[in-house]
Amino acid sequence: MTDNNARAGDKNAGKIRCDACPVMCYIADGKSGACDRYANTAGALVRLDPHRVITRAIADGGAVVPFAPSENTDSGNSDRWDGNVVASKQMFVTALGAGTTYPDYKPAPFIVSQEVAGVDMVTVVTEGIYSYCGVKVKIDTDRHLGPEQSPVRAQGEAVGHVTTGEYGSQMLSLGGVHHLTGGSKKEGRVTCDTMLKLCNREAVELEIDDGLSVVVQAGCAPIVSGVREEKMRVGCGSATIGMFASQWKGLVDEVVVVDDHITGVVSEHQAGKVIDWQPTGIKVLGRKSTPGRYFQVAEPGTGWGGTNISDPLTILGAFNKKNARAGMTLLMVSTTGEQFAYFELDSNLQPVAKPLPASLQQSVERIAENCEPALCTVLFMGGAGGSLRAGVTENPVQLTRSVKQMLTHVTAGGAPVYVWPGGGITIMVDVMRMPAGSFGYVPTPALVAPVEFTMRYTDYIALGGHADYVSSLDDVLAGRLGSQNDHVLAGSEQLISAEENPWPTDTHNFSWP
Repeated sequence: MTDNNARAGDKNAGKIRCDACPVMCYIADGKSGACDRYANTAGALVRLDPHRVITRAIADGGAVVPFAPSENTDSGNSDRWDGNVVASKQMFVTALGAGTTYPDYKPAPFIVSQEVAGVDMVTVVTEGIYSYCGVKVKIDTDRHLGPEQSPVRAQGEAVGHVTTGEYGSQMLSLGGVHHLTGGSKKEGRVTCDTMLKLCNREAVELEIDDGLSVVVQAGCAPIVSGVREEKMRVGCGSATIGMFASQWKGLVDEVVVVDDHITGVVSEHQAGKVIDWQPTGIKVLGRKSTPGRYFQVAEPGTGWGGTNISDPLTILGAFNKKNARAGMTLLMVSTTGEQFAYFELDSNLQPVAKPLPASLQQSVERIAENCEPALCTVLFMGGAGGSLRAGVTENPVQLTRSVKQMLTHVTAGGAPVYVWPGGGITIMVDVMRMPAGSFGYVPTPALVAPVEFTMRYTDYIALGGHADYVSSLDDVLAGRLGSQNDHVLAGSEQLISAEENPWPTDTHNFSWP
């Protein structure tokens, strides 16, 4: 990975050249490259981040356990762990801190063999440099963040757009090659920085054209225009009627659940009909879909049920005298239970606000109880490119076919990924299931993320794998690395595998003949 032949008098004399990415930095002694991932230490190229392996949960509760530096200097590398202390034999070598094959052809940094359930397995480990990548952000909120297709900005630069709203959530699509490389240099840098922070679980403030600002952080509640969201809606207005109609029967004459998408009216709704709910003469000012279900009762916004209203009566017309009567009661509530109001009809059939009866308080609280906490979810999405696949096999298409045939199991830092159907190896992974700090960057700009391919040894040979570079798990843990690693590891760390993640080499991950 180094090129140390700068001529005397050359401005790069005394520097080493790193080829871990296309920038090809010349690095002076004691300095790091533009990516902050590699440095020149006394003429040796050193990876600054420790290499990480994971083990199944152990008794210490899951704390990170750094491996001790080796006292054995026979190999000339005293920074590597000597392998004498292994907390568990169930180890998995991740790509975190392992290095990369990009942009040159070379075997992957680690090709690790171990026996699992009596089967010889191989895990190919490399950090991918993803020029083609993005993040999908799910924001649990009823608030209208902005129109679909509106640009999403960070630091004033467009980094993505609002995409289709889903059930109780607003969705953003950020990054992608056009923002990374298709715009100005600043747009590319800001896009890369935004994705890096989001993928590493840091908070990022985003502004949406013709919409709101939102602070997004994986695993945390969104902050919309300075207000922290608490609850994700229990469902649309119609679904809420379906869930709670029977609990309102006999306590109130009419219930309207206000929702930007589908507002529900219990007396007209099928859920009310099956329990013999009587008509009330209510009129909702919206586009009727099916009985008891109304679209477009108001504009999207930050008010009741994701609409722009603060007074729920604005969505109602005059009551029909044929069914309405003085003294009839009405509960109006939002899909999170955060907004509610109670009314009685006067002699002119006009709703008059009244205190909420104690008998209805429990039903409002039940709606809120059934709402899950509002969170932000960040999914990294990227494609495994040519040089990455060439680091696994001499015939990259064979790796693609093996993945699609489920003979090869793909993970990212040991976390499960979703492999998209169709051509190529396009993966998507929840960053909360990956070890903290899994992502890096190179200033091309592109993100760097770990990826591991695990398969049977016989399948690895069949797809044309680099058999000469296979090392045993014990050798890798002891620092006896393959010749494809020509940089020095700064050390190793042992991480505890997240409890919700399946163990990467479990046999149920594979399609056994």
